Amino acid sequence: MNQLEIIKQELGKPYHDLEFLMHCFREVLEENGETALAQTMPWICEDCSFESIRFTRKHFHLFSISFQLLNLVETNGAVQNRRKTEEEKSLASINGLWANSLKILKENNIPEEQILDILSEIEVQPVLTAHPTEAKRPVVLKKYRELYLLLVKRENSMYNSYELEENREEIKRLINAIWNIDEFYMEKPNVETELENVIHYFTNVFPEIVTINNRRLVQAWQHAGFDAKKLVESNSYPQLRFGTWIGGDRDGHPFVTADVTRHTLHKLRLNAFLIIKNELSILAEDMSFYFRINQLPAVISERLKELIAENADELKPLVAGNRREAFKLFVLLLISKLPVKIGREQSFELLDTPESYSNSRQLLRDLDILKEGLTELGKDSLVYNSLFHTVQIVKTFGFHLAELDVRQNSAYYEKALNQILQESNTFGSNFEEKRSQIIRQELGSNRPFIRSWSDLPTEAQSVLDCFAVLQNHYKKYSGYALGSLIISMTRNVDDLLTVYVLAREAGLTEFEDRLILKLPVVPLFETIDDLIASPKIMEEYFSYPEVQQSLEFQRRQKGRKRKIQEVMIGYSDSNKDGGILASTWYLYKAQKELTEVANKFDIDLKFFHGKGGSISRGAGPIHWFLRSLPNGTLSGKIKMTEQGETIEKKYANKINAAYNLELMLSGSTLNTLLHRQHPEGNTKAAEIVEFMGAESKKFYVKLLRNQHFLEFFRQATPIDVIEQSKIGSRPSRRTGQQTFEDLRAIPWVFSWGQSRFHITSWYGVGSTLEKLKNEHPDKYLALKELLRESHFVRYVLTNIDTSLASTDEEIMTLYASLVKNEEVRNSILPKILSELHKSREYMQELLGRPLQIRRKNHFYSTALRAEALDVLHKNQVGNLSLWRNTDFESEAEKERTLNELLISVNAISNAMGTTG
Repeated sequence: MNQLEIIKQELGKPYHDLEFLMHCFREVLEENGETALAQTMPWICEDCSFESIRFTRKHFHLFSISFQLLNLVETNGAVQNRRKTEEEKSLASINGLWANSLKILKENNIPEEQILDILSEIEVQPVLTAHPTEAKRPVVLKKYRELYLLLVKRENSMYNSYELEENREEIKRLINAIWNIDEFYMEKPNVETELENVIHYFTNVFPEIVTINNRRLVQAWQHAGFDAKKLVESNSYPQLRFGTWIGGDRDGHPFVTADVTRHTLHKLRLNAFLIIKNELSILAEDMSFYFRINQLPAVISERLKELIAENADELKPLVAGNRREAFKLFVLLLISKLPVKIGREQSFELLDTPESYSNSRQLLRDLDILKEGLTELGKDSLVYNSLFHTVQIVKTFGFHLAELDVRQNSAYYEKALNQILQESNTFGSNFEEKRSQIIRQELGSNRPFIRSWSDLPTEAQSVLDCFAVLQNHYKKYSGYALGSLIISMTRNVDDLLTVYVLAREAGLTEFEDRLILKLPVVPLFETIDDLIASPKIMEEYFSYPEVQQSLEFQRRQKGRKRKIQEVMIGYSDSNKDGGILASTWYLYKAQKELTEVANKFDIDLKFFHGKGGSISRGAGPIHWFLRSLPNGTLSGKIKMTEQGETIEKKYANKINAAYNLELMLSGSTLNTLLHRQHPEGNTKAAEIVEFMGAESKKFYVKLLRNQHFLEFFRQATPIDVIEQSKIGSRPSRRTGQQTFEDLRAIPWVFSWGQSRFHITSWYGVGSTLEKLKNEHPDKYLALKELLRESHFVRYVLTNIDTSLASTDEEIMTLYASLVKNEEVRNSILPKILSELHKSREYMQELLGRPLQIRRKNHFYSTALRAEALDVLHKNQVGNLSLWRNTDFESEAEKERTLNELLISVNAISNAMGTTG
């Protein structure tokens, strides 16, 4: 039996689904007159020989689609397997989901009442971003979403052969459309395009998931033997909120202007009302029972009269037509207060009037009055089902759909403030020398430095224009649409306090004896040095009365019980600085120490995890990630980025979206309670990982500092092609300088992954484990024990193991052949290969069983992909050599080769399931 036959047998149904789709694809190609091309399809072609074929754009396109079809069948396979496991074993048999978490909590003797109490404190916020890691265009993503639904439809045994044949033809139609659409961007997408893509998820996927997740919790509650009635009556479901950076992330992004931010807030608000109006219309239908207005309980009767009186003439027909259905009329009057206008052809636009709601809290108060009226009449079933569902939707999406964070670099803010100080001429010409003193002095005043912004330099103008947009929105509607003011590359307290002074210029502050900033200022600690410094920075920051008053103001505005400080930690730059083990350790340590600082000031920390789509940038199974967090650091509120291709992978279809959001909500609840029960955690694990983090950083940094390393990197990876790609609106470098420091972490990780080195997620591990074993054998033995005891250690090492499985020595050597200078190649490649062998050897020793036994599906999926990936890599290397070394006769020919390289990047990304 050959390798492919073994893979088929081990993968089972997902492979048979893949074969079905690939045969459909082959028919599509033949019908498009691509008979010869159809003979080169991976996995199903007979006697394939690719050695003599120079891949064209069409070949790369074919392979790219093929890998995406494989991703679809594997997703469907995982979904069906979870369903089968729950049915045949138990609801609690799937790690990370509600039933499993409740089972663990019961085993830890945490009572039902305590779990019920914590639910209302849980707040999970995925933040959808537009980092340049999604290589596929939105129009193509839409087709794949439709294709997935047709694949799922085939799981239903009710369809007869004729209906299945119709389904097959629909699948071919979609594949045909995908084949004829350019899959990758020929031009960089603009922010509007990226916004439209995430709005699809906010409006078409997530609203339904809110209900599904609540129902799943009720099922799990019953399965655990708890009283489901208490849960339903309390309506204390964990709060899911959404956020986005698109239109607000200005860090190194010159195209995110104040106008773009204003338009984004407008577009998000408009789409929120599409959801709210739809939900209220459904609620109105559910209230369509006969009940006269004069029979209404007093509490709702009074409010009904007020609503009618606000616009009596215009509402006459509505009131007259619904006199006998008073509760339905009440909800219809709430709809009439939404600040929207429905025009011809169902056009939908914002229209603020004196009578309309300005924020969602006003609507929630009216829904609470409706609840009181229904409860007084004994209509509890309508309250617990229909009304509470609407309330949850309004709480989740509000009138803003998703909170918009605004991010900017600390150096940019510093420059903007310098420009304002210079323009004001308040402190003379040597103001930069006493800048820190000036900032602190100005916290005691609410008067701006300047009145006119018209002649300000670019940075100051840009910052103040943006803050003015935020202030205008806040004043008009409230701050619920506005997330955090995130300062990337936070280096010291001045970086945070600078924002207070800048915000004052735009009126984004209030004054109550001291300056109060209306929006949260959030540090982003990205580099290892900044993570190390972060506890000291935050301790000083919290010591300022202006900060404490601002946190108190924000607490009151949000209606929260305690003061909350959000802190963002970056996984990308810390990894780029020191490698996987160092990044992991310093992130862990920073969270622990930051929490201790916050506890001193009686403040809860809400950690914002800036994770990406690859292991190097913090990716990993979300439930195991939550289990791995340092004990005592979960306050019940957590926020994390969803970037690039992870959005499609997790949320493209509703079943998978519900699963991934349930993992977040369930995991946050479980681990918040476990952290409170065991706040200290395993100190032995921390001690050993600290040693490993410090040692691995030395090995990793030594490689980066090799005089030949950067030349090797630029030639042995397709970084130059990735920098030419059109897959995101953001530039690949922060300031455009051709330096390692200026290169963003995303293309850094992306390029090593494309060439299958993956050094960012394992380099230094082997040498560190070797040193641990030889010099500290007791700690090495303890590490083996910790693999069973510590979620943190197991999570870290399992992720490294996954990355090692995707690293390919033969492909690495192939890409290294692109390095022209033999001295450069021989200085770097042997070091990398030696470290790879060492890392694999020690990981195998620690983990015991081989990967194909430990993680069978992952092993055989990787092997299946390798069958086709090798061909792509060889052709990409050939095209890279051609593009870099050929003196093309025309620009058109050079551009054609670049386009082939770009689509090869896309195809390999699809195959690997990740980019950066």
